[in-house]
Amino acid sequence: MARIALAQLPTLRKTASYLLLHMMVAILVAYAVTGNLMVSLTLSLIEPAVQAVAFFFHEKAWERRADRGAAPPVPA
Repeated sequence: MARIALAQLPTLRKTASYLLLHMMVAILVAYAVTGNLMVSLTLSLIEPAVQAVAFFFHEKAWERRADRGAAPPVPA
């Protein structure tokens, strides 16, 4: 399992960076709408976490797609 995680380390790092950025934006937007810091923190924690998981799988799908396109053609 650790080997799998190590192989995915670049994507996991990118996902973590995206999660932090997304959470900061979500907190600021929620605060601008509600004017309440506690409400904005509560609203902003779950959605970015779910988005980060979705982003990880989205990134892996794009990598697989790029890998398929880069494969040399099979001789007939």
